[in-house]
Amino acid sequence: MKISELIKILKKNGCCLYRHGSNHDIWKSDFTGKEFTVPRHSQTDVPAGTVNSILKSAGLK
Repeated sequence: MKISELIKILKKNGCCLYRHGSNHDIWKSDFTGKEFTVPRHSQTDVPAGTVNSILKSAGLK
């Protein structure tokens, strides 16, 4: 999955960008109250394990 697709899913489900890090963006889920990182400059697909971890932190899995 591409970063842009992942960000669309996060935005659609109530997550918002909390702040910018150096290599990652920190997002926050209103549903779980957790902060989690999303890689910013990846030119390739994000590994499936990373996507699952992000979605789990966001409360979407």
